[in-house]
Amino acid sequence: MKARDIPNLISFLRILLTLPIVWLLFEQEFTYALMLFALAGFSDGLDGFLAKHFHWQSKLGGLLDPLADKALLMSSFLVLGALGLLPIWLVILVIFRDLLIMGGALYYNFSVEEVDANPSLISKLNTLLQILLVLLVVTDAGPYPIPSSVMSLLIWATLVTTVASGADYVWVWSHKAKVKGRHD
Repeated sequence: MKARDIPNLISFLRILLTLPIVWLLFEQEFTYALMLFALAGFSDGLDGFLAKHFHWQSKLGGLLDPLADKALLMSSFLVLGALGLLPIWLVILVIFRDLLIMGGALYYNFSVEEVDANPSLISKLNTLLQILLVLLVVTDAGPYPIPSSVMSLLIWATLVTTVASGADYVWVWSHKAKVKGRHD
């Protein structure tokens, strides 16, 4: 192993961290789950910093980092929905959006050209809101109550950005596929 592999190792460990977080959520050990979420968040920032600062970016890292984020977010949404802490309709929408994007990316990658996945601003905002929602739901269920008005606002904001970012991905990548198809 070389130093340049450290960001990929951190991302891989973050994927593995999903398992105890999911278990803690199911066990309703919300304070401990929050601690591991904090560790996952720190590791996400650390691997990104190391990769960019030392120019250790790699194709594998470009896949592992978002995979780690999606694994943690999707599994957290599923568990929190199963526990009745998130509305099922929002869980379904978030999972559908991610599956649509992943399926579209795979199709584009194998049918058109290699995907250069740079998330849009609306997608970054959506991811931020999803993370914030999970953190506040777990905080509310565990150590500190969160006002219901804050939770409602965040649920609706997550709904809007989930739909908008999903539509944005479909429109942008469909357009790219059409343009690319005309030039080939």
